[in-house]
Amino acid sequence: MALTNAYVQVYGQLPEIFQRISEASAPEKFTTQHLKDWGYTSSNFRAVIPVLKALGFLSADGTPTIRYHDYRGGAPRHVMAEAIKEAYGDLFTIKAKPTTADRDLIEGKFKSTHNASPNVAKLMAATFFALLDLADLNVAPQAAPESKFAEKETPLQKEEDPRQKGHGRPSLHYNIQIHLPATKDIEVFNAIFKSLKEHLLD
Repeated sequence: MALTNAYVQVYGQLPEIFQRISEASAPEKFTTQHLKDWGYTSSNFRAVIPVLKALGFLSADGTPTIRYHDYRGGAPRHVMAEAIKEAYGDLFTIKAKPTTADRDLIEGKFKSTHNASPNVAKLMAATFFALLDLADLNVAPQAAPESKFAEKETPLQKEEDPRQKGHGRPSLHYNIQIHLPATKDIEVFNAIFKSLKEHLLD
């Protein structure tokens, strides 16, 4: 399980920021300058980036992840539910569906896990509840549709070497299937194939 210690003081504006994420094009790198371009110039908004990383929306270097693109792809409340269950997993062992009535328990968990002061624990809990409002914990995970390219021959496949036939040597055959999310957002597909190229082809 997990319990992130990332939090923001501007938790009241998190819904607005995630609305921006869902509506705007994804940047190559999500930086403080990107937040400033959206009008969030206060230094208090810098803490939004560690929260996005904790939620799996950004990689360590600030690159938007598949989850970031999925959030923009039409099921944001489902994506957020998955994200907070990963980032705040320990809280869901206390209550499967936390509410503000559980605030004292939630703050206590932050205090004990991260040795947080009462004030910081309140901010951590407030950040969690602001994100919880953007999630639907009742949404069941949806199976991703199979890619129409799944059964086609691709450069990723390695056929048996004819020179090895009859010599008793084993051969390997790779058949990698790609499951694409149900979205019309071309940036989602671009991110997936860019990741494949970087990690499997190069």
